[in-house]
Amino acid sequence: MSYSDPVMAICYDFDGTLAPGNMQEHDFFPDLKITPKDFWKESNDLAKEHETDPILAYMKLMLDKARLSGKVQISKNAFRKYGRSVDLFRGVKSWFGEINEYAEKKGVRLEHYIISSGLKEMIEGTPISKHTKAIYASSFIYDQHDVAIWPANAVNYTTKTQYLYRINKGIESVTDNQAINEFVAEEDRRIPFSRMMFIGDGSTDVPCMKLVKNQGGHAIAVYSEERSESRDYALRLLRDGRVNFIAEGVYTKNSKMFKYTSSIIDMVSASYKIYMLTKSVTPASEEARS
Repeated sequence: MSYSDPVMAICYDFDGTLAPGNMQEHDFFPDLKITPKDFWKESNDLAKEHETDPILAYMKLMLDKARLSGKVQISKNAFRKYGRSVDLFRGVKSWFGEINEYAEKKGVRLEHYIISSGLKEMIEGTPISKHTKAIYASSFIYDQHDVAIWPANAVNYTTKTQYLYRINKGIESVTDNQAINEFVAEEDRRIPFSRMMFIGDGSTDVPCMKLVKNQGGHAIAVYSEERSESRDYALRLLRDGRVNFIAEGVYTKNSKMFKYTSSIIDMVSASYKIYMLTKSVTPASEEARS
């Protein structure tokens, strides 16, 4: 591929999209000797009681529970170790290499981003983190002993959309609040929304799905066959026009996810070729030919 080949971004939620359930449920909750149901109920109750963001509530509760146990570590390294034990959906580990290879054959440069309300540190511990250009997720501030003491970033359903604009404009730093709000003409943006995909599963993903789809990109809602309610929710998103497609959380080469994504790559490739052809033909050159 040449440097002028189009760049396309695939943005993913994590929990329920690339991995079943929530990342804390694999080892962190068992180490605390608490069930996911009890933790999330207590977290939601905490959010309602103090009228705080549910993401901030769960992050605080994680730290409180770990400190109370006296045994569960809450260092950055410990969270990354927990990430290693997170189960991924079938085909996810080979997905990035296979879809990148397909895109390369079509003359498209793929970039992968994760935008999640889950913990960045845990996602960094998974084997797929090396395939991402950036991970935008909730995270902690750590003290001099590498122990989590305070939320550094809380990513909820509305703040998720800002990261799409950062990707769109080519602004990776989460602390750069000036450049993200400056005017940039559509033709000068690094990755147009029309060359963007968002893959998600839950209510926190709806604003991103709608934004990408309405701006000419594509959104896919993921569901799990093991949870009938997740398929029902995905179907509702499709009926309501929030997404273009729905697909089971299977990422193998013969899956619907691969077929939808490869078809979108085909569209991006073809659209860019047409754009370059029309761009090279000016009225003056046409007049000269005649």
